[in-house]
Amino acid sequence: MLTLYFSPGSSSMAAHIALHEIGTTFEAKPLSLRRNETRSPEFLKINPAGKVPTLLVDGRPLVEVAGILFYLARRFPEAALLPHGDIEAEARVVSWMSFIASTLHPARQRGIDHAREVYGLADRLLGSGWVLGDRYSIADIHLFRLYWRLFHALKLERGTFPNLDALYERMMARPAVQRTIEAESAVGYDLPP
Repeated sequence: MLTLYFSPGSSSMAAHIALHEIGTTFEAKPLSLRRNETRSPEFLKINPAGKVPTLLVDGRPLVEVAGILFYLARRFPEAALLPHGDIEAEARVVSWMSFIASTLHPARQRGIDHAREVYGLADRLLGSGWVLGDRYSIADIHLFRLYWRLFHALKLERGTFPNLDALYERMMARPAVQRTIEAESAVGYDLPP
């Protein structure tokens, strides 16, 4: 049994998309960051760090976006979210996910100019396809979620980051992304600014 604790529009959106991509049954438990629900005693028993996403796997917590995405891709290889058997491609996915978590995710905390600089780098590194060129992976999901938030928070003009814009459009066309946005919109986005 899989249970996803998430906050609509937060980093947990990536795990939510991956679960819809896989098509497996899971229970979704929304938490409000604005109302500090991730700091409730009940949730802190599940994840003492008080962070989303948290994925319960048969009652055992798994945390951090990259770890959850990697777990889901490996547990459900038929979804083809990780290039199994190609160690270099797998390493490129891990490399991108490390870059996303350590460089892109905290970029806005260092200011808009810094965020534009590192997203410009991501745009150049991405090129015109998926992270792996012609193969969709969990790294695309992770990258999309961060760009989705940046795009909407900063109200970026189309063309600022053309390769990331193209990724955004490809991702928005995916049924799993549409299902996730629909589910999270129904709960209501309650993110801090």
